[in-house]
Amino acid sequence: MQTLHIELRNCHGVRELDAVLPFDRKRAVAIYAPNGTMKSSLARTFLDFSRGEDSADHVFTDRETLRNIADESGTPPEPSSVAVFLAYDEQYAPDEFASTLLVNAPLRTEFESINKGLMKLELALTKELKKTARTRQDVATLVSQIFTKQDDNFFGALARVSYEVEQLEDASLADLPYDTIFNASVEKVLVDPALRDSLSDYVTRLNELLDSSTFFSRSSFTYYNAETVSKSLVSQGFFKAKHALLLSGDEAPREVSSEKELTALIAQEKQRISDDDELTKRLGALEKALNANQATRDFFKLVSDRPELLAQFQNIELFKQKLWISYLKVSEELVSEAVASHKSSEGRRREILKQAVAERTRWEEVIDLFNARFAVPFTLVPRNREKVMLAQEPFLELDFEFKDGGGSFRVDREHLLRVLSTGEKKALYILNILFEVEARRGTGELALFVIDDIADSFDYKNKYAIIYYLQEMEQEENFRLLILTHNFDFLRTIYGRGVVGWGHCFMAEKSPERVKLSAMAGNTIKNPFTLDFKQKIFSDGMKRVACIPFVRNLIEYSRGADDEDYLKLTSLLHRKSDTASITQGELDTIFRNALAGLPDQSWADPSESVVDMIYREADTCLEADEGVNFANKIVLSIAVRLRSESYMLGQIKDPATTDAITKNQNWELFKLFDQRGLGTSVELAILRSVLLMTPENLHINSFMYEPIIDMSDGSLRDLYSTIAALDKATA
Repeated sequence: MQTLHIELRNCHGVRELDAVLPFDRKRAVAIYAPNGTMKSSLARTFLDFSRGEDSADHVFTDRETLRNIADESGTPPEPSSVAVFLAYDEQYAPDEFASTLLVNAPLRTEFESINKGLMKLELALTKELKKTARTRQDVATLVSQIFTKQDDNFFGALARVSYEVEQLEDASLADLPYDTIFNASVEKVLVDPALRDSLSDYVTRLNELLDSSTFFSRSSFTYYNAETVSKSLVSQGFFKAKHALLLSGDEAPREVSSEKELTALIAQEKQRISDDDELTKRLGALEKALNANQATRDFFKLVSDRPELLAQFQNIELFKQKLWISYLKVSEELVSEAVASHKSSEGRRREILKQAVAERTRWEEVIDLFNARFAVPFTLVPRNREKVMLAQEPFLELDFEFKDGGGSFRVDREHLLRVLSTGEKKALYILNILFEVEARRGTGELALFVIDDIADSFDYKNKYAIIYYLQEMEQEENFRLLILTHNFDFLRTIYGRGVVGWGHCFMAEKSPERVKLSAMAGNTIKNPFTLDFKQKIFSDGMKRVACIPFVRNLIEYSRGADDEDYLKLTSLLHRKSDTASITQGELDTIFRNALAGLPDQSWADPSESVVDMIYREADTCLEADEGVNFANKIVLSIAVRLRSESYMLGQIKDPATTDAITKNQNWELFKLFDQRGLGTSVELAILRSVLLMTPENLHINSFMYEPIIDMSDGSLRDLYSTIAALDKATA
């Protein structure tokens, strides 16, 4: 990607933006955007793009949205290739890209191959089990929980119970619907003490009746078992072959030689037990308790038809196991195949896991990098490192060893965030960013990073650590960086460190109709006074005026605020009695006394009034094209101040009082103006705007001039036009 073309309409508050960002000489582009201009909106638009989601204007929802993001050939980047790092996102965590930092490719491939075969068997078996058990629940999790007390040990559960499945003669309980017996509604009722007592009484009486039965036994040959035997004998042609059964009785064995005779015998014995008054009374009590809802009513209907099942609820966990052993018996062939495959691969899986545990990966290298460059009170401990390495889990989960000088304690991420300072939380956020960057570094595929003020509000140590990392990222052949910031000092630093270069820095300016990106010259970013304004101080009126506050500050630092040259320059920033008489020749002398290395030139007309030139250049600013216009803003600010004070002095008309003002002149004049009831409410509002917008712009130096950069060019133009009209009208 050599260029990035951006065409936006009505995206998160950006009314219109058309821009072409170059990645030719450098792989990074920086956009300086004063607060409220477009920075967060642009980042969110790219975030939408990366997620494959549409963008919109969330205030004016009826406006049509357009979003085109493409390279020089008109091809949009793949959404997955775009990573957006917002200024701070506490909930952000590494995604699947970070997981690749833990990958030993051959190990993972082999492990995935083994798992693929096991998962195929698991899918086939759980599908059959779900059908047999007539359950909507997660079969693999259920089986694992019931037999191993774990959520994710399905094959271990099968191995543990495989012998019991093999030894089971018939799946006598496999016809029972699991969800009818075990569901939230039934289990809630079963824990009720009154119901448990009724159930216990019922089972006690049933056992008494079975113990007194001529043919049945509560421990082995229940009448349910008898019915099962009857069906089996009939289906196998036992009675048709003229065979007979000999059943033990009270006095002598009883011979049964037909299906009809056996069925009648079973029915007779069942009827004797079912008709027992005491047992019927117990069953009625159970029915009353189980009449809560449809689920419990279905459960009661089932156990009424199969009353022997109630005895199983004396040990619910054991009953669950019996049910699932019966279900598994129905699919015994698949169970045997799954257990055999699990056991045959178990040794190799353990070897792979052991090797994965022993391996040092790039993940540890990222941790080392973070610990070496960032100051935080915790170290990281991976919770599921091996599982991520072997594709068993998709995302890396971390614990944190928190240290406070008096000890250490391991906590999870949620608890750690409660005790960290804002700066430390942001450092943790940076760590997560490092994971994703390093993962993408290894792919060799194009990655476009949109970085929204991630160094904002950091202490200087961590801020410079981030800048150094950005410098390393810019060196990567497959990386492209779009750096967004509202901190001009940060922009100057990344420019000075070579992260971005000439032609790769832009300033965003917002009007009601659109956002415009203007290229910033290197001398504007680095030091506009020394590298630009000073060189044209005798030939360019705009830049000559812009040097006045800068030189005044130098004189204040070097010679003091009572120096004659300092006072004369003050008269060009405040309307004094001598303001109108100061000439260009005098200004030349002041500049030469204060600045070394000036061009061997002088202003063309040394007798010209400096204040007249200030007003002339300010008028020129009104016609200037949109852009950074750094010098224009200084000139407009000076002219606004002078015009406002000229107007107030003309209205106050009290030289004795106003000439005595030695500091904060603009504010003191405004107080006098207001106290004496001068001007309309509209005029007072205009003068208040002057107080709000201009002071910081006129106290600037080569190291701190962000306020004037942030100031809207259009706002200053409007204010100057208004105050100039006011001043001229009353002159």
